[in-house]
Amino acid sequence: MTTTARPALLALLGIISAPLASADEHWPDRPLSTVEPIAQPRHGELTEAEMEMARNAWRYFEANWQPDTGFTNAVNAYPSTTLWDTGSYMAAMISAQGLGLIEEQEVRDRLDRLLGTLEHLQLFRTECPNKVYHTQTAFPTTYTNEPGEIGCSALDIARLMVWLKVVEQRYPEFQPEVRRTLRRWNWCNIVTEAGVLQGTSVGPDGATLYLQEGRLGYEEYGAAAFALWGFNVEAAYDPEPYSTIWLYGVEVPYDSRDPRVLGAHNYVVTESYALLGIEFGFADPSGDDIPAWIARAAQNIYEAQVRRFEDTGILTARTEHQLLDAPYFVYDTIFSDGRPWATITDTGEWVPQHSAVALKGALGLWGLWETGYTEQLFEHIAGQFDPELGYVEGIYENGSGPIQQYTANNNGIMLETLYFKLNGPILELVENPLAWVETNDSQQNRCLPGVTEEQQEQPG
Repeated sequence: MTTTARPALLALLGIISAPLASADEHWPDRPLSTVEPIAQPRHGELTEAEMEMARNAWRYFEANWQPDTGFTNAVNAYPSTTLWDTGSYMAAMISAQGLGLIEEQEVRDRLDRLLGTLEHLQLFRTECPNKVYHTQTAFPTTYTNEPGEIGCSALDIARLMVWLKVVEQRYPEFQPEVRRTLRRWNWCNIVTEAGVLQGTSVGPDGATLYLQEGRLGYEEYGAAAFALWGFNVEAAYDPEPYSTIWLYGVEVPYDSRDPRVLGAHNYVVTESYALLGIEFGFADPSGDDIPAWIARAAQNIYEAQVRRFEDTGILTARTEHQLLDAPYFVYDTIFSDGRPWATITDTGEWVPQHSAVALKGALGLWGLWETGYTEQLFEHIAGQFDPELGYVEGIYENGSGPIQQYTANNNGIMLETLYFKLNGPILELVENPLAWVETNDSQQNRCLPGVTEEQQEQPG
């Protein structure tokens, strides 16, 4: 499927050659260079069962909305959120309106409240949004929801940027608020001159630390989001450095930066590739550019999970997900840290008992590949909801039942996937990514894209 939503800036570099590897002889080879599509994405009016799923997912946001700030709790009944989860909430409300679940005026009222909060957020050291905010006060917090500043996440910012662009395109009366919000942030250390995305944290001595953020899949998603707004993200968008592993005869790419050296896991999961397909649209996989490479990689990540099911009988739709109890969050992967089908914590602890069919991952596969396997996934997850709280995070692979945790990210991605079936890729063509900086207040030494050093030194 060729997207009409991807800006020209995303076609950055040439074809990437995959390393050689040996395939499992028990399965037909599917190298990363394979261009034949596995299946087409689903498209058309939603069935009653699909509309019922959308209605159930929206109930999470009805139950967890905070009217004083416009935020929604990232996790049920816990007044905390991130920019990533706020992006997923925006995805939910816009998709809910597109599916006819709520009226347009309700979306405008919710956006008015939320954008008013985002425009005046207290920033981490006056630079960029904090990683976490209290949803009732909009004050920055730690991960335990105590007052404090802990740094910024470039990938969380990227997710919000995608949906701020959708707001600009579909609700143009909010364009001024969106642009004022982004112009207020200092981008100098979030995007380097070489086009690398960086997050921030606080060092042991209290100094601000800047570290490259993102691994293969999520790094490309983040770069695509920044490119919507005219940033040079060529380095972040490039899949290199990567290696591949053969799983059931499928060549699966993974980030080859060593987690033992750099401290960042190189997990391969469904979510980042699903979001690229649902929001930006996959390119023709026969192309010779990075968008085509991403489409081929996504197909192989899908196919490896199908073949695992065929071999083991275990329905497979792997991505990171929340838990109700400790360790509360796991990366449930196709490959990570040298091990296939690894389920790990953020510290790298091996926790295979928490392997699950992640509902957002399962529905993402369902939306992007219309096959008998994804229909089985849909049937497996359709009944896993609470009538007041929406859909659970996942269903354990070991047969111990659902993960009784409810989140904005899971229910938001489910809603946008259902809307994708009706609408196609969410984003529209961005003809002028730099339009938001073409105003008098866009200078002020914040390293906005397209603004020269001399211009930034001029008073706004």
